Amino acid sequence: MALFKRKSQIDDDLGFGTQPVSENQRLMNADGSSNVRRTGLPIFRSSDTYNWLISMSWKKFLFIIFLAYLVVNTLFATLYVSIGIEHLKGADGISPRDHFFDAFFFSAQTISTVGYGHISPDGFATSCLAAFESMLGLLAFALATGLLYGRFSRPTAKVVYSPNMVIAPYKGIKGLMFRLANLRNNQLIEIEVQVVMSYNELVEEKKIRRFYPLDLERSKIGLLSLSWTVVHPIDEHSPIFEKTAEELADAEVEILVLLKAFDDTFSQTVHTRTSYRDEDIIHNAKFSSIFSRDNSGRTTLDLSRIGKTEMIEVSAST
Repeated sequence: MALFKRKSQIDDDLGFGTQPVSENQRLMNADGSSNVRRTGLPIFRSSDTYNWLISMSWKKFLFIIFLAYLVVNTLFATLYVSIGIEHLKGADGISPRDHFFDAFFFSAQTISTVGYGHISPDGFATSCLAAFESMLGLLAFALATGLLYGRFSRPTAKVVYSPNMVIAPYKGIKGLMFRLANLRNNQLIEIEVQVVMSYNELVEEKKIRRFYPLDLERSKIGLLSLSWTVVHPIDEHSPIFEKTAEELADAEVEILVLLKAFDDTFSQTVHTRTSYRDEDIIHNAKFSSIFSRDNSGRTTLDLSRIGKTEMIEVSAST
């Protein structure tokens, strides 16, 4: 027996299929990534290297660049010492440690094509190695520059979502709401949002995953200058009409949010996603105001209060 009234379509599953979730696992993480662990893949995938480098955090990216720089210079320093430190003119170190660091800093000067001239190669083998390293440095720094440009120029949306959804009185009924805003000072135009509810349903004694697109009070706006409270009216046509928090938890409900907008800075369409579990839904609450006025009467938007809520008393007739 169906727990929710459903108007499922063949494409409503968003690519997640009908496999049920268990142990309260998300289909989609709060940051918009799919909660799927992939196995059976090779350890090194050259086809995925660019995507990995371009999408990782800045901290990891800078660490990898720094680590690669140290490893390459250490390798070439070892080769220079192996050929013979006497083939590096100006390397006046005495101990093996001094010899290594003379070769290391010569390698750093060569790979970056700085060439201070204090140390220079002497001999055919050392000169060939230095020439090869300088060519490798040109290619490596060109690649690193391209990755830096790609990371800076990649169109992304910096949209902040309220950490919780609320169910509050809305136009004589109730509404399921969440709030969002643009973190950047640029303009997002032609914003469109899609909200889909996912839940487990028992069909012929077998659990399957169902998907239900939720009707919204407004699914499109022209400009996101302030914040936007997205509302799903909980009327008799809503799948969660008269459903309790316990029923939502039993069905392991998850609300998937997909947002699309046009970024006028990049002149491209950007996408962002998030999801809410049933425990993220606060009943009989409303969002606190995040607007105020400064001394000149200008509207002020406090984004630190994007998820601020307050409980409300709801009459039995509501």
